[in-house]
Amino acid sequence: MAKLILTQEVSGLGTAGDVVEVKDGYARNFLLPRGFALTWTRGGEKQVESIKAAKAARAHASVEAAQAQAAALSSKAVKLEVKAGESGRLFGTVKPADVAAAVEAAGLGAIDKRSIELPGHIKALGSYQASVRLHEDVTAVIDLEVVASK
Repeated sequence: MAKLILTQEVSGLGTAGDVVEVKDGYARNFLLPRGFALTWTRGGEKQVESIKAAKAARAHASVEAAQAQAAALSSKAVKLEVKAGESGRLFGTVKPADVAAAVEAAGLGAIDKRSIELPGHIKALGSYQASVRLHEDVTAVIDLEVVASK
């Protein structure tokens, strides 16, 4: 088991500044390479304090902004144009970065692609819902309309 300090929120594991124990492979292959965590050391307690202080400073100002953006995202469907074959099957899949770009193009504000959770692999045209963690306490649901590009 590896003891880590999370540098940002990881779904199902914890939030930034939390000290967690995970299996070695999960730490080595997922959390550490993507920058989601740092290895825990005795000196790391200072890092935990600074991470939590920075998070608290951002949290006070951003809760209201996150709630306003969540209301805007939930009120309007986002159209996502992708290349597709005649049968409606996509050439590839829809990625969180594609959703983030479509949301920004629709004028609903910029969101971080790492905070978007898709409902599995989107490989066909149609309507889908994705969730976005805008803040620790604020989650929005985006209605996606995946249509074929012309």
